[in-house]
Amino acid sequence: MLEIIGKTNIDFMGKRRVAFVVSGCMVALGMVALIQIGWGSANLGIDFAGGTAVQLKFDKPIQIERARRVLGSHGLQDAELQEFTQDNKLLIRVKTGTTIEEEVSDHIVRVFEQEFSDNHFVVDSSTSIGPTIGKRLQQDALLAITISLIGIIIYVASRFEFRFGVAAAVATFHDVLAVLGIYYILDKEITLLVVTALLTLAGYSLTDTVVVFDRIRENLRARRRDPISTIINNGINQVLSRTLITTLTMVLVLVPLTLFGGEVLHDFALALLLGVIVGTYSSVFVASPLLLVWPGGEGRLLSRGR
Repeated sequence: MLEIIGKTNIDFMGKRRVAFVVSGCMVALGMVALIQIGWGSANLGIDFAGGTAVQLKFDKPIQIERARRVLGSHGLQDAELQEFTQDNKLLIRVKTGTTIEEEVSDHIVRVFEQEFSDNHFVVDSSTSIGPTIGKRLQQDALLAITISLIGIIIYVASRFEFRFGVAAAVATFHDVLAVLGIYYILDKEITLLVVTALLTLAGYSLTDTVVVFDRIRENLRARRRDPISTIINNGINQVLSRTLITTLTMVLVLVPLTLFGGEVLHDFALALLLGVIVGTYSSVFVASPLLLVWPGGEGRLLSRGR
């Protein structure tokens, strides 16, 4: 593995109290965001808040920026547009709460008939999502995240031991809440695509954490008499180069997607980008220190790398 840094001897465990304060703030912000999502006060997409989705198929290519300006001038400033250039299709999503008096789908069709009379189109599909369905989707999204955390505890506990599983699950939960909190502060729209990114983030965070835990376990076997803080620090320092290379590789992919991937990919890529950065941080400053602060952790791990 290419090394971008040489051998390090950083005292990560000595900085755990500062890290816990920072993490506590991020988790608190994430909890506020989670409560606001439950109350429906956050910036939710139509998947969660309810709304209307209309897909139109045109005879000729359509300029999406012009379509966005036209809809904005007719009272649909918050409409989300997704273009399918291969089939000349345009998907328009409008959240519940618009001030349009007529049916949203009828209003969209009328606007395009009026403003794009030279480009004939047909309505491919029209779907309305009510608040009841949106609430159910919120519950299913939370259930999916909860099940993933339980699975993480079971997997890591079976591979290492229970305290490792709890530490990995707490770190993953920390990452999900941190990204949610940042999205809430930035007033970014929370959609099913963002939830998909959060579940992807959970897998990435777990992988990064397991790599660190695996090295710590190896050191537990080789250096049974060393203090646990020294063993954890050595483990993190030994895989630090690998961790940074993996993170930078992901960042090199996600930054262009965030900046140039278009409106559809932007929020998904941004959630992953934030998650990769937070996930790398949590593997070092959340999951690993939890092994140290676990009851009895200051002295030794019970199994000592069984």
